Amino acid sequence: MVPFAQKLEGLGYLELQAAGVETLQVNLGWRCNQACKHCHFQAGPHRSEQMARETVDEVIRAAARWAIPVMDLTGGAPEVNPHFRYLVDRLYDLGLRLRSRCNLTVLLEPGFEDLPRFFRDRRVELICSLPYYQEDLVDRLRGPGTFLKSLEALRRLNRLGYGEPESDLELHLMYNPAGAYFPPEQEALEQIFRRELEKRYGIRFHCLYTLLNMPIGRFKEYLQRSSNLDMYMGKLAASFNPATVAGLMCRTLISVSWDGRLYDCDFNQALDLPLKEGLPQTIREFDRPILESRRIRLEDHCYGCTAGQGSSCGGRVAGE
Repeated sequence: MVPFAQKLEGLGYLELQAAGVETLQVNLGWRCNQACKHCHFQAGPHRSEQMARETVDEVIRAAARWAIPVMDLTGGAPEVNPHFRYLVDRLYDLGLRLRSRCNLTVLLEPGFEDLPRFFRDRRVELICSLPYYQEDLVDRLRGPGTFLKSLEALRRLNRLGYGEPESDLELHLMYNPAGAYFPPEQEALEQIFRRELEKRYGIRFHCLYTLLNMPIGRFKEYLQRSSNLDMYMGKLAASFNPATVAGLMCRTLISVSWDGRLYDCDFNQALDLPLKEGLPQTIREFDRPILESRRIRLEDHCYGCTAGQGSSCGGRVAGE
């Protein structure tokens, strides 16, 4: 397999550069009420990594100073961080666009039942993970009872206006494949999800995003156990699509880890591959003009973002 950086060189990219910083993606910790089989952070209930209040305040200061347009909160389950609501309130007061990634079942945990109203009152855009519209597959990936809990959480959000066709309370779903294969075409799958969730359960949402399983974390362990890692990596490399390069999320995003370190993306963070030397390395040192033209760190897992129509935290990268 040709190394990813060498593949880009063959297309004339001697280095991949950022094209701005439009999104600050903040990982509030690796603790989660679920332990999903495809999680690249290997998050779960027993993980202790959580962003401290001091680091949260540094995030707020950076967002205020540099007027970052979009704040994208993730985890683990970001909501379980004890400073989550404080962070959302401060960012809302700054008038920034707020996005939070939710596994849905956390909204039913004791002490979290009021979160849907909290989100609504602060106009938080929600991206909620739902691997499929059928119970057996979801429960195999995320544990028994997960599907029905997810449906109940979605109903609560719908009742507050989230996901309704004319509502500005944005509710999007995120799909991951169940195994070592690519997600279906995003628009076609969205229509299936929309039809089946509405017909079977009365659930409504705005958009469906497809995210390819990255060969890192728990999914890499699965590939190794099943002797499929080399096959999967070869499939990703063979499906490289040059049209995805311009729209890669790392070109307009900075990822902040739970301990305040900076990365080009969520996946590099999971692999502890920090920004290149000479660049700001922590949220305390955040400097938007410098980071907007930085050179991006590339490794072979980047093939996962450029295979087929591409894959990112915002769904597919390239159009048809």
